[in-house]
Amino acid sequence: MRVAVAVDERTGIADAVVAELRRRGHEPILHGALSDAERDDWAWASEAAARDVADGRAEQAVVCCWTGTGASIAANKVGGVRAALCVDAATADGARRWNDSNVLALSLRSTSEAELVEILDAWFAGQPSGEEEDRANVAHVITIDDAPDDQSDA
Repeated sequence: MRVAVAVDERTGIADAVVAELRRRGHEPILHGALSDAERDDWAWASEAAARDVADGRAEQAVVCCWTGTGASIAANKVGGVRAALCVDAATADGARRWNDSNVLALSLRSTSEAELVEILDAWFAGQPSGEEEDRANVAHVITIDDAPDDQSDA
């Protein structure tokens, strides 16, 4: 599977993410500090990885910054992307199951290599839920990008 990877600096788990994806047989598409040809700021790097997913160049992405928050915010600005900041395997499993997330956001600061392996195990094993309520929530999230700012379904 092609997986876009974005980091804003090569610290913490940055290189371990790429190595672990390759060990699992995935083809990483490198962005940010992992690419000599790109800007490495978190907003630009995360956007590039998210656009790979939205445009079909990658099936999924992993975006990372110091806390993971900025990377997830930037990725979620790209239509068709549902990025989830995951701090553990249970959160990664839920993000795939209930949210049909296609972009994993991680903290370079607080994710250990052992947690990275567990998170990726859960992420790649996870499947979107077939439950009608879960599918309805994901479908609604997809429509939010297209809704006018003054519209509300309260």
